[in-house]
Amino acid sequence: MTEHRHFLLYKPFGYLSQFMSNNAREARKKKFLGDLHDFPAETMAVGRLDEHSEGLLLLTTDGRVSERIRRKDVEKEYYAQVDGVPTDEAIRQLQEGLEIAHRSVLYQTLPARVRRLEQAPDFPARGRKIRDERHGPTSWVSIIVTEGKFRQVRKMTAAAGYPTLRLVRVRVGSIWLTDMQPGEVREMPELMPPDAANEDNEPE
Repeated sequence: MTEHRHFLLYKPFGYLSQFMSNNAREARKKKFLGDLHDFPAETMAVGRLDEHSEGLLLLTTDGRVSERIRRKDVEKEYYAQVDGVPTDEAIRQLQEGLEIAHRSVLYQTLPARVRRLEQAPDFPARGRKIRDERHGPTSWVSIIVTEGKFRQVRKMTAAAGYPTLRLVRVRVGSIWLTDMQPGEVREMPELMPPDAANEDNEPE
């Protein structure tokens, strides 16, 4: 029986959620997951974070584990720093679902759990500076979704009138980013047992 391996990664800003590119120009210009750690050849990322997003990325050599985590009953939680302070109406729109563009057609997002964060999360400084506060206030919201359309959270906040300036995934199911640092990799004996798919309590 094959002994599979599983990893947690804090994906830094500016990295693609893949190990290589067949595009020669992209391969020269971009940063890849393989630049961060010597992963086994058969390792796959479970879902993706876009190049400018950060945070928790799960990796595994087991395709069955990947399929289980990508199910729609597994929550993904993001902390988004947005331009401005969302109104109650904007929060309601995000919670109930709104239209975003997906593959050149309009898509109605599923209901999400959304709340304002009273304090800014204590994340490490990002490689590229967030826009100057002189251009107006920013604030943080928690957004929990069970789907993962391309750049979905960014599109959602923009559609509600509050573009995302920084996006960090902090939780997948019962697994939290906790105190990991950008680029850090932790090997795990398993990834998220099936009976603990969702656990929205804050880590201690």
